[in-house]
Amino acid sequence: MVDLIIRNGKIVDGTGSPWFYGDLAVKQGEIVKIGDLRHEVANEEIDAEKNVVSPGFIDMHTHSDLYILEQPLLEAKVRQGITTDLLGQDGIAAAPLPKELVSSWQQNLSGLDGTPNIEWDWETIDDYLTKIEQTQPSYNVAVLAPHGNIRMEVMGLANRLATDEEIREMQRVLRRSLDEGAVGLSTGLIYPPCCFADMRELEALCRVIAEYGVPLVIHQRSEGDEILESMQELIEMMKRCGAHLHFSHLKNCGKDNWHKTPDVLRLIDEARSQGLEITFDQYPYTAGSTMLSAILPPWVHDGGVEQMLGRLEDDSLRERMVQEMATAYKGWDSMSKWAGWDGIIVTSVESEEKQYCIGKTIREIAALDNRTNYAEVALDLILHEKNAVGMIDFVMNEESVSAILAHPAGTIGSDGLLGGEPHPRAYGSFPRILGKYVRQEKVLSLEGMIRRMTAQPARIIGLQDRGILREGLAADIVIFNPDTIIDQASFEKPRQYNIGIEVVIVNGEIIIQNGQSYAKPAGRVLRREYPSVSSASV
Repeated sequence: MVDLIIRNGKIVDGTGSPWFYGDLAVKQGEIVKIGDLRHEVANEEIDAEKNVVSPGFIDMHTHSDLYILEQPLLEAKVRQGITTDLLGQDGIAAAPLPKELVSSWQQNLSGLDGTPNIEWDWETIDDYLTKIEQTQPSYNVAVLAPHGNIRMEVMGLANRLATDEEIREMQRVLRRSLDEGAVGLSTGLIYPPCCFADMRELEALCRVIAEYGVPLVIHQRSEGDEILESMQELIEMMKRCGAHLHFSHLKNCGKDNWHKTPDVLRLIDEARSQGLEITFDQYPYTAGSTMLSAILPPWVHDGGVEQMLGRLEDDSLRERMVQEMATAYKGWDSMSKWAGWDGIIVTSVESEEKQYCIGKTIREIAALDNRTNYAEVALDLILHEKNAVGMIDFVMNEESVSAILAHPAGTIGSDGLLGGEPHPRAYGSFPRILGKYVRQEKVLSLEGMIRRMTAQPARIIGLQDRGILREGLAADIVIFNPDTIIDQASFEKPRQYNIGIEVVIVNGEIIIQNGQSYAKPAGRVLRREYPSVSSASV
């Protein structure tokens, strides 16, 4: 007798192969049989009623790093059908974390990953993953080694180039982090301290991940005015070191840049045809979301949050910031220029005094105080909240979103920030794709899109035991109605669960069924194991 049989399902196995009707049996957390199981019996049965049965979705870009320690069952995620989150994004995440920099790092992450009530008592990747394991999460997590954290462990938050010896030490910390189970390296070249590094430093780290066979997951330095140049320099770097390049939340920002989308995809195709491994993830919206302080030029962040706040109190430096934010600064993309002050919406603040700002644009906040210098209003808000401000910025168009979504090298990432009144992508990304872009707009076939959500991300980050419905693999399973699935989260009301996800199973345990959630310790920390690799030099 098996533990569970799912009967009468329209099975989409994750490989891209056509769906087929069949049954699926689960025992002790694994898929044990697929086919016609009418004569089999089980402790529990689910009649899928010709709904789709697919592998659990893998979210390739998440910011659940802190909230998973407070809320082991993150319903915003699992109710989308997500059974695995990839943490450690954008080069700035939870670990590694030197004890002496905990307070500064809390402030730095507050606008991105929120401020849940947790104890910051870890130092290494191993410490952090062990802490997650102790919380007994209801779904799986894997983690990337963040470049900014590695740099911070070696040389703090200083805005300067690393020495040869410091780069060798960063390589050592990266190796330790990978050996502790990280599945790749991340960086965010608009975020401090990653933005203080040069390409020499990044290439040295990529030579390490090339030996381990894992990807660089990168928020590139430009997603707008210089996006093609940014992509090309990364492609050239990967030709030299041979690592896998994975673009985070691939998009083309700013109306003046939307016409570049075919060229963006052409660069990827040309590099792949030359033998490079290049992939990407994407969320299905025309607006992005990050911390409001990302509108500031890189030099403002030098030394950490306290120094940044000090510069915001200096009138002469503020004048310089306002000028640079209106244009650009040494290849840096100005988000305020892309979106405009009508296109930036505040999603979260820390103080009670400024709660009224949530859900309003910078222009609307300024109008409440009869002010017209919108940049100054934004700077004042960052200063008042000590960096704990999240935002949404409207910078993309639907044609580009669809074109990128149709590309076969893509995967899906919600990039969801969970604090305040979040971007709706935190609650609706995966159902939105299946409802809007598959069923309604037919951007891609159901089987092709499920592959992007399951087998493709599993391959990229080396999860050999899940991502496909196959006998002997982990029973991470989603059952959904392909005729009704759609997101409900909106920019006005983002905390809304989807329609159409009927059942979510993590390692054989039912976590979502008939609209109910069950906080079971079903999840696992997915640590990657590596064969012995040789030492690298700068």
